[in-house]
Amino acid sequence: MPRPIIATINQNALKHNLSIARNLAPTSHIWAVVKANAYGHGIKNVWKSLIKADGFALLNLDEAIFLRDHGWDKPILLLEGFFDSDDIKIINHYSLTTAIHSHWQIQALKKAKLLSPVNVYLKINCGMNRLGFQPNEINKIWHQLRSYNNIGELTLMSHFPEAENPQGVTEPMKKIKQATIGLKCPHSLANSAATLWHPNTHFDWIRPGIMLYGASPSSDSKRIVHSGLKPVMTLTSKVIAIQEIPEGASVGYSHNYCAPYKQRIGIVACGYADGYPRHAPSGTPIKVNNEITQTIGSVAMDMLAIDLTNHPNTGLDSTVELWGENIKIDDIALIAKTVGYEIMCSLSQRVPVKLY
Repeated sequence: MPRPIIATINQNALKHNLSIARNLAPTSHIWAVVKANAYGHGIKNVWKSLIKADGFALLNLDEAIFLRDHGWDKPILLLEGFFDSDDIKIINHYSLTTAIHSHWQIQALKKAKLLSPVNVYLKINCGMNRLGFQPNEINKIWHQLRSYNNIGELTLMSHFPEAENPQGVTEPMKKIKQATIGLKCPHSLANSAATLWHPNTHFDWIRPGIMLYGASPSSDSKRIVHSGLKPVMTLTSKVIAIQEIPEGASVGYSHNYCAPYKQRIGIVACGYADGYPRHAPSGTPIKVNNEITQTIGSVAMDMLAIDLTNHPNTGLDSTVELWGENIKIDDIALIAKTVGYEIMCSLSQRVPVKLY
């Protein structure tokens, strides 16, 4: 028998979450963001459930080529652009849209010998200070790009560093507005947080990412409790052993948990090598059968322990939900002092994935 851990992907939840994004921004086009292998869900597993999007946004050329080879003929956006001048030929061949955030990319595009113009997303740095041109450069660069035969459609792009906050887009929007005075250009600004909470940022194209997978851009599950978003991935396993331990007995590595009383514990076939956060402390919620309990002790590479003291009817082979429909991934992330994004992306390749 195979090891009992499995991740299931709810295809209807993906479709549902995409429809929520559509309803939030009914006059905007949607880039469905599938970077980082669709936030750990697997681009091969999710793209067909997102075909009602207007385009896919990602990072890797291999993933873009996969989509083209499987029949996707609508737009594909490379969020970080190209990393080498030789990539431009591939971008042109597969009719990809590329972000431009550096002067060397502009020169490479200008010099490239292309069969047709390339659509470009010009990135403005409005406060994130990662990629993009300063606001005072945008007007000049925009007109420069418009003069090149190799440039097709041109769209202004930016990214908000704190759109999860009520006033988080105020200053960035001021910079963008000032930078684009006199320019008639389409905009793509809104990430998941802005899509959910800042309708003034929606413009022409929104770029929902983590919200499509049913988690909160703020890493606080309470923030999306009324949004209608549904978790897409559920990670389950089984209880593979039961231990009865006396008061004072320790559990797991480093003996950082000692039983305060006689306890009954279950050992679950899931550990940090599967993607469960190693630093999740004792007390992290977990569901066994139809009841909520908690982890105890350190998370090991392949196993973790849960408290079954008050669950006498739970025995070997009982089903455990690590995260998903009942245990919110954001709640685990909060306790483990990380973010839901990281946990999603950490799902190990050794965990089998099932679609339903």
